[in-house]
Amino acid sequence: MTREVNRPVDNGPGNNDLDDDILAALWEQVPFPRLPADAPSEIKELVIDVENPRRVYAIYRASRRHDLQLLVENCRKRLAGKAPIRRYNPTSARTLAIFLASQDDADDRLCPHLRPPTGPSDAIKPLIFGLKYTTSSNDAAGPAYAGVPKVKPPKGIPGRVASRRGQAPTSNASSSAQMNRKTTGRNHNRPLEVETTKNKPTSRPEGIDGIQITEKSVSKDYRSFAANVFGSVAFKMLEWLTPNNMESMSKKVAVVDNTLDSIERLRESASQSGGQSGRTSPTSTPSRPESESEVGIKRASEMPRYTTTRALSPKSDMNGFYQRVHSEQSAISNPNPQNLPPHRRRTSNARIRPSSVSKSQTKVVSEPSVDSIVDEKALISPNIPTQPEKVSKGLIRPPPAIARPTSQVMESDIHTLPDSDSLDPPSPHSRPDEHYSQLDGNNGEETSSSAETTRSLDVLDDTQDALEPTNNIDPTSELDSYLPQSLSRFNVQAINFICDVLQEDATSERHLLEPSTVDESIRRSSNRLKSWKRKRKSQAPYPQDLKFQWKLFVEQSIFHVLSDPQAVLDSFTSANGVIDSQTLWYCMLRLTRVAPNLVFDSLWIALAGLFAPPKTLQSMRSPTSKMFLGVKKSFTNVEAASLMSVCFHALVAAAPLVNDPRQLNDMSRIRAHGLSLAGGGTVARQPTSLCLQYEDAFTDSMALRLARRLLRVIPTRRYFDELIELDLDKEDGVKEPDVVELLLSHLESSTQPTLHFSKAERSMHEKRVPVLLLDWARAVMLHEWEGKPEVSGDGPFGGALSLMTAMYHKRQSLLLGDVHFRAEYFGDRLDPIQMPVSWLSFTSTRQKVHILDYPYIFNPTSLVSYFRAINFSRMSHCYEESTSLQSRINAIIATDSLVTESHQKNVLQDLLKVASSKYLILDISRKNVLRDAFDQLWRRQERELLRPLKVHLGEDSGEEGFDSGGVQQEFFRLAVAEALNPTYGAFVIDDRTRMTWFQPGSVQPDWKFELIGLLISLAVYNGLTLPITFPKALYRKLLGEPVTELHHIADGWPDLANGLTNVLEWNEKDGSVEDVFVLTYEFSTSMFGQPVSREMQSSNSISWPQFSSHPDSTPLSASNPDSAPLVTGDNRNAYVSDYIRYLTDVSVAPQFDAFARGFRACLHPKSLQLLTPSLLQNLVEGTQEIDVGELRRAARYVGWDVSHRTVRDFWSIVKRYDDRMRRKLLEFVTASDRVPVGGMANIQFVVQKNGEETGENGHLPTAYTCYGTLLLPEYRDKEVLRERLTMALENAQGFGFA
Repeated sequence: MTREVNRPVDNGPGNNDLDDDILAALWEQVPFPRLPADAPSEIKELVIDVENPRRVYAIYRASRRHDLQLLVENCRKRLAGKAPIRRYNPTSARTLAIFLASQDDADDRLCPHLRPPTGPSDAIKPLIFGLKYTTSSNDAAGPAYAGVPKVKPPKGIPGRVASRRGQAPTSNASSSAQMNRKTTGRNHNRPLEVETTKNKPTSRPEGIDGIQITEKSVSKDYRSFAANVFGSVAFKMLEWLTPNNMESMSKKVAVVDNTLDSIERLRESASQSGGQSGRTSPTSTPSRPESESEVGIKRASEMPRYTTTRALSPKSDMNGFYQRVHSEQSAISNPNPQNLPPHRRRTSNARIRPSSVSKSQTKVVSEPSVDSIVDEKALISPNIPTQPEKVSKGLIRPPPAIARPTSQVMESDIHTLPDSDSLDPPSPHSRPDEHYSQLDGNNGEETSSSAETTRSLDVLDDTQDALEPTNNIDPTSELDSYLPQSLSRFNVQAINFICDVLQEDATSERHLLEPSTVDESIRRSSNRLKSWKRKRKSQAPYPQDLKFQWKLFVEQSIFHVLSDPQAVLDSFTSANGVIDSQTLWYCMLRLTRVAPNLVFDSLWIALAGLFAPPKTLQSMRSPTSKMFLGVKKSFTNVEAASLMSVCFHALVAAAPLVNDPRQLNDMSRIRAHGLSLAGGGTVARQPTSLCLQYEDAFTDSMALRLARRLLRVIPTRRYFDELIELDLDKEDGVKEPDVVELLLSHLESSTQPTLHFSKAERSMHEKRVPVLLLDWARAVMLHEWEGKPEVSGDGPFGGALSLMTAMYHKRQSLLLGDVHFRAEYFGDRLDPIQMPVSWLSFTSTRQKVHILDYPYIFNPTSLVSYFRAINFSRMSHCYEESTSLQSRINAIIATDSLVTESHQKNVLQDLLKVASSKYLILDISRKNVLRDAFDQLWRRQERELLRPLKVHLGEDSGEEGFDSGGVQQEFFRLAVAEALNPTYGAFVIDDRTRMTWFQPGSVQPDWKFELIGLLISLAVYNGLTLPITFPKALYRKLLGEPVTELHHIADGWPDLANGLTNVLEWNEKDGSVEDVFVLTYEFSTSMFGQPVSREMQSSNSISWPQFSSHPDSTPLSASNPDSAPLVTGDNRNAYVSDYIRYLTDVSVAPQFDAFARGFRACLHPKSLQLLTPSLLQNLVEGTQEIDVGELRRAARYVGWDVSHRTVRDFWSIVKRYDDRMRRKLLEFVTASDRVPVGGMANIQFVVQKNGEETGENGHLPTAYTCYGTLLLPEYRDKEVLRERLTMALENAQGFGFA
């Protein structure tokens, strides 16, 4: 987490100096990772020294903790205008800060103009600071959570950090108290040590045992939940450890520290003058200086004493550093050593190396780091543990004179170091259960090191003073060579080795990812290269100190490589691009199972480099150069796509390892519904354990943060591409490929894996990666969604939509279906009426897009409901408009109106008759259905066509019918059947598929095709299905999608598609294409019995000959080419493409254009964007397959009981019908033989009792087609019912009441 550079600085002047001092202090104190001595020789070639403090993982982690504390303070003090009625306390502010820290812009919602108060909060007012007095040497240990650290004078070289073996573990309270003491010494120049046992006599006066912090006790209601929870030590420490409070506490402890110094000086003076041996009588011990140490209180609760000390040992808490920043600012920037007595003067800064090494020699490199890009701000993650990492002494920077660093220890010395007990005997006051404790900074797991490990560490520590006179080593050169080490890059061997090390040593991060470890069944290695192993000469248990050294080195290597975008590219790319997808996935699987948080955080930092603009935009000659000042390093789209591929594979590897494609798809469906567990219904059930594993992976905050930044890169890189296109002064005119296209091309590549995988594993990987990429995109969308259909177009949500769109266009090559892209979660929570209507008037921009602009994420049922909601809204608007006008006309023509002339009233009514009509009424006779329809639809205004439809069919011949949908259905069935009749010469029907297509060069005028298109548009607008069958190519053309592939025409012309496929797939080893197929490069078709052919050309201006443009005496076949070029192996691809274009476009262009104009007459052009070709085909044609079971479940009964014998016999008969008879039954009852979109649930099918028939010649079953009601008499037996029902269906014709 980094603070914004454009925001006012809270710390006032000198903040940059403070940042430098932070790095310098951390450089002095954090443990340096070094390559252990038993490392294989092969890995040494990849090891480099790290000179930049920002590239040291321990420094980076401590800095982030410091920034989190600053954010906590900001959340508490700077939420102007957005704070609740009760002010935020530090606990609630910390909770909010942790949430904001997981976001990419943590400070966005904080007021930038308010500064935090300089004074402390009320939380520390009850604290009392003073000296700790002892009663006797055998005193008890005190409270259970109070430690017993003591302040002791420095030993050896100033600034030397030492830690004694046998130190007792302290609790959280005492640890925090020690952290407080670290921040408090006078001028922060006093190097102190932690000592829990009196190993050597001290000069401290008898009866004084350091500095203690107590809290005034007050009465507390122990029955109060709030008092027991918020009055606990843990909650109070959250308030004490804020920067402002730490600064105030440091001043108070400094006063007590001065008192302690005065007492020590008095004791030294008394001992020198009286000839004492350093011990004064107890009677001379001064009394407790209450006036200097106590502070007033406003509230307090009972709490035991807290002792503080300043400890800078390697086991000290690095997390406490952020608490020293504000309180040490003055000491760092302007130390004043003259305030101390001459014989007690210490170094001016306890965190900087002593005077033996000059300040300039400290390796604090000011080079910019990768996380300093201005477009993105690195943030602290709440998942980074706050427990410090206790480190081994052997890894701490040594004093200026070093006999042998850890990296120089010989392998033979690892287990043979002398026992430190001979050098430093234990204190007689030490408890036997005290031991050296080691704390895992990532896991928070406390483990005890062995005695052998402790001895080896103490030897390296305690023998330095003895070795110093004999070593003639230049301190400067020694320190320069003792830098942190890391791997410079990764390869498969290195990844396998470091992951095996952490797994064998049990030092991996604790995580919830599955599988938690990579066993031998999953582990892969290259057959050509030998695996790396550590050098071990004994079979003894592996030492704890070496385990810890390996842990530090591996963590530093992962951080150093994965946080540097160039190092990532060097590790996972070659001259041919990124390594194969499966090997990359395996590498990420290994890394995410040993250090997932570290991997995700490091890659998140590396992605910051992709927000830097390309070099073209940074050029001084570019008009956009002023927008990107100070940005130097940049990456091309090819490099950006490679880095994004690595990050995406890390996210894919984080998901549970599923090896069943069906299970993988089912889990994707569960996540698409926004569910954690499948509850039945349309989602298949899966094991609860697997569902919870998915939930753990896709809700991991670090992984989600990486996914959000990763998806944000996509719109950013595309904006850069647009700026480059607009840049008139660009040097290179070649446009860079799109970053998403490059990313998907890596997934599509069929490169042979570097590692050995079985065929089944490779097949599963090809299915796993695209599905999980969509799952991660949906996870980010669900996380970012605010419940509105308008979403951000340039953020993570917009990037996820862009990725899904690109994958949707390539879904066939990625082995994906339409169902993989759906996210039913959004459709279930959006208003199905208002949302699509508001979308019509919404204009998408870069910043805001509408979710309906991406219809593929909705299921077909939702899209149909949105489409019909738009049509219904337009229909209602026209109806209400005409109703309002009609009411005004009625008011004018009323008898008491101002218009008295009847002639004027009649003229006014005639003029406004069309505008005031509420319905579109068609009077159709059965003898001339199509002609009457054409006559009454010709030149109708758009507002008339959009009104509700009413059809009067056959009323001129005495038929009676109330139009509740059945009359309309009958009218369209008759009209369309007549219009598509091949005898009229407008359409042709394939004998095999019964598909209808336009007649090339038809003799019918174009206006008739337009009216036929209007008829179909009117039916779709009113929600009716038609008994027609068009090829899917027609619907693709109606939606503006190209028809260029063979599968686009396979349903309409299957024989032709098979023949062209054979041409494309023919192997010329078996003969040349021109000799085997003997095809000419021309398009041929039959026009009214005449074979017409033309040589195909690639020009788009070619038109097909029409009968109306040729005299009758000149046949069209006369212009057929005598000779045309042959189709060869070289031009067969072009031949197939041109043939498809001539078949579906050139030969029928005039007819289709007229048909399309009529089809779009009633439908809003934007509403058609919701539909796919398949969905539009279902809207127009419905479904021809009739499921009797679904029809029976949807049926309703009037006068019948569902268990009646006749009802059971009826469904038994219908179940045995073939498809033709089933369609006849459905048409007999509903006037349509098609099932509409949505299934049988959208059909009204009512079975009503119509009396009893005891004889053999009773009434036939009849139907109210208007209402979808079947009138079924009760027959004598099943055979009579079958006979009468079949007779009714075979002879059904006409319309009306039976």
